[in-house]
Amino acid sequence: MGGWLSYLWWGGAPDVADPVSGLSRRDIYAVQKSWAPVYNDSVGNGTELLKRLFRTYPDTKEFFRMIRNVPEEEYISNPQFKAHVINLMSSLNMAISCLHQPEVVVAMMHKIGESHNGRHIQEKHFNELTDVIVTMFTEVLHLDEATLASWGRTVAFWYKAIFDKLDKTNDTR
Repeated sequence: MGGWLSYLWWGGAPDVADPVSGLSRRDIYAVQKSWAPVYNDSVGNGTELLKRLFRTYPDTKEFFRMIRNVPEEEYISNPQFKAHVINLMSSLNMAISCLHQPEVVVAMMHKIGESHNGRHIQEKHFNELTDVIVTMFTEVLHLDEATLASWGRTVAFWYKAIFDKLDKTNDTR
C-alpha cells in the first residue's frame, strides 16, 4: 500500500516503534496474528509447551510441586497443573491483546515478575522458556523470520519488565 493509504490501514506509521515497548504496529499485528491459532487450543498448546520445557530443562520441573513425581502423560489430569496452564496461556493472551497499551503490559509483567520472584525463579529460567517457545513456534507454526523477529522484540519487552522485579541476588545466569 502507498503512503497515506498504508497509514490509514495501520492506524499510523506501521514501522515506527513505540518508545515504551519498542514494538511497531507491524510487530503487534504479526504477534497477534500468529498467536491466534495457538490460543485456539490453549490448554493443549500450553501443556505441550511445559512438557517440552521439562524435557529440555528437567530442573525446571522442580518449580511445579504438583507434578514433580508424576509421569508426563498424567500432567493434564492434575487440576493444579491444568490451572497453571490456563493461567499461563490466559496471561500470555492478555499481554498479547494489550500490546497496543504498553504501559498496561508493563504493569502486568511487573506482577508476573513479583509472583515468580517469590518462587526463586531466575532470568535464566525465563530464557530457557524462550528457547522452548522459539523451537515450538518454529516447528509447529512455521513462522517466517520477520514474525520470529517480532516475537523476539515482544518477549524482550516483556522480560525487561519482568526482570525489573526479579531478585538479582540469587541469579546464576
